[in-house]
Amino acid sequence: MYEIIDLQFQGEPEIIASYVLRGPRGVALIETGPGSTAHHLLTGLMRLGIAKEEITDILLTHIHLDHAGAAGYMARLTGATVHVHHVGAPHMVDPSKLLASAGRIYGDQMEPLWGEFLSVPADQIHVLHDGDVIDAAGIPVKAIDTPGHAYHHMAYWLEDGVCFTGDVAAVRLPGYDHIRLPTPPPEFHLQLWKESIQKLRAMKPDVIIPTHYGPYEDVDAHFDGVLEKLDVLTDYLRQRVRAGDTSQQMMAELPNWLAEQARREGVSEEGVHRYEVVVPSYMNVTGVLRYFRKVEGLDVSY
Repeated sequence: MYEIIDLQFQGEPEIIASYVLRGPRGVALIETGPGSTAHHLLTGLMRLGIAKEEITDILLTHIHLDHAGAAGYMARLTGATVHVHHVGAPHMVDPSKLLASAGRIYGDQMEPLWGEFLSVPADQIHVLHDGDVIDAAGIPVKAIDTPGHAYHHMAYWLEDGVCFTGDVAAVRLPGYDHIRLPTPPPEFHLQLWKESIQKLRAMKPDVIIPTHYGPYEDVDAHFDGVLEKLDVLTDYLRQRVRAGDTSQQMMAELPNWLAEQARREGVSEEGVHRYEVVVPSYMNVTGVLRYFRKVEGLDVSY
């Protein structure tokens, strides 16, 4: 029912996907990827024999630049309706705050990483709440509110037991069992993420499809792995905070800690590199430390 377009982010294969649903009244996309890979998205559509005029719907799991950066461009090009969480929707119409926040994180890497971010015309936005059913090119798709990675995060459920999980089921690259958590600031929330995983587990999906980079049928084992990694990462960083380490020390050391974790789980050196490209270690640190300070009240040294 779905097809995959590899967006070849930063020249790397199979780390960011856009998913294609062909329906009775057109074509729906789940995720557009960043503006920097829009040409790969268009090339992928062309290879599938899909004209831009056929695209009726764009479903965004959330508004982070690696998932939604090309949504405005694609909306303007195709006239498609953009379906997005009600918290994220205003930032797609007026992305100034989103881009300012991202600019503080990425600095002079904004353009090479993410390319241009165009606003979505307001009349092309469809605001989503938990449980809403989208008519996506004639295919019913249910939106599942799944915070933890971000407050504005939706997973998408198809009636045949397929669930597009965005980032809430974390990152897992083809050929590996290894799972890596994307925990960027400002909205990482440990408990909400765990609750979202249990919410999806209770729906008993047959297949889960993360944006980075699905599909996977060992659903329970995958969910167990996400829950385990949430505890392992936060326990490790919490101990470092309590030992008095600064954020700079943790940022310097976490890449090796994560790489060793991946190697122990059978990831090749090339795979270790690709995991780091799609989930930069410093983002893990900054997101978790902000959570510690805001939610757990820990004294974090910067």
